[in-house]
Amino acid sequence: MDHLLGRDSVHQGAALLADPLATPPLTQVLERPGPVLVLDQVTDPRNVGAIMRSAAAFGACAVIVQDRNAPEESGALAKAASGALEKLPLLRAVNIARTLIALKAAGLWVIGLDAGGDNLSGTALAERRVALVLGAEGEGLRRLTRETCDEVAGLSMAGGMESLNVSAAAAIAMYELSRKS
Repeated sequence: MDHLLGRDSVHQGAALLADPLATPPLTQVLERPGPVLVLDQVTDPRNVGAIMRSAAAFGACAVIVQDRNAPEESGALAKAASGALEKLPLLRAVNIARTLIALKAAGLWVIGLDAGGDNLSGTALAERRVALVLGAEGEGLRRLTRETCDEVAGLSMAGGMESLNVSAAAAIAMYELSRKS
């Protein structure tokens, strides 16, 4: 089975060939309530899956990844997502900066998550629909992505830690955005 599916595949002795899940257009996705998560070159499928799981848990309407430099929907991603891959659209964008501009045009406030920004405050954003942008593991947000955001915000952390794993940061940021009062 490992030879047929690959060494990193997730299986329990069974495999099924299926078509990929249909991807709705961005305009249709934005009809759903909730924030949008945009992942700028996050490459680890387990991180993308964990982010999708947190996004689904906190009511996001979609996760957007770059068409290139992002993992395919694989067994590892699906396992980490724990069902969120079937509940939450995963959209692919050729150009993240243009996608952020489209989200702004649709009325979303685009926030880049970075340790150097002011503290993210869910209560301050209570009246806004948000697109939260998270950068790659290690490198963070790319320059053009950062410049396209309406603002850059960080997470309040004690104990001298400078950053968190991108999936942990996404979960905390989504929790903070859910605190509207």
